[in-house]
Amino acid sequence: MDVSFALTGKGYVLVAADTTAAHSIIKVKSDVDKIKELSPHLLMAYSGEPGDTVQFAEYIERNIRLYQIRNTYGLRPQSAASWIRRSLAESLRSRHPYSVNLLLGGYDVSTYTPHLYWVDYLGTLAEVPFAAHGYGSYFALSLLDRYHDPEASLEEGIATLRRCIDEVAKRLVVSPGKYLVKVVDKDGTRVIEI
Repeated sequence: MDVSFALTGKGYVLVAADTTAAHSIIKVKSDVDKIKELSPHLLMAYSGEPGDTVQFAEYIERNIRLYQIRNTYGLRPQSAASWIRRSLAESLRSRHPYSVNLLLGGYDVSTYTPHLYWVDYLGTLAEVPFAAHGYGSYFALSLLDRYHDPEASLEEGIATLRRCIDEVAKRLVVSPGKYLVKVVDKDGTRVIEI
């Protein structure tokens, strides 16, 4: 039931995820943060099996922090995406693979460029201008394909994201009620109200 979207614009990456925790047909909570801040310029939206998602997100967060402590600098988005993909691929070949889909958004402070990566539970990695996971992706990807502009301002990006959320609310039978939206840019990560 998880729904997450992300898109890039001129100097930023917007990431949105629903805030609903569900078990079968029962809504357990409606204030879950499914976007993990991995570093000051790196966000990861996760969806999938509830136990796997939280455990894997915390594992990734702690190891990226450990890398920063050991080396006195953090991983760039490209390096973090490759390491996360490798971790998922290694878990796939173990007895207990993680069933997690990810959207990784980051801002590279050395090249001043935003990056967005789509990662699925099989360890497939792709750098994309926009992405979505979950049932909402069936409706949002066509809107993102039509309205996404890589040179859009933050306000235009939020308007595109709002279109996706409205379309999912209108067309999906069990659409989530609330979304949490975060942006990462040259100033770091922050929450945006929509």
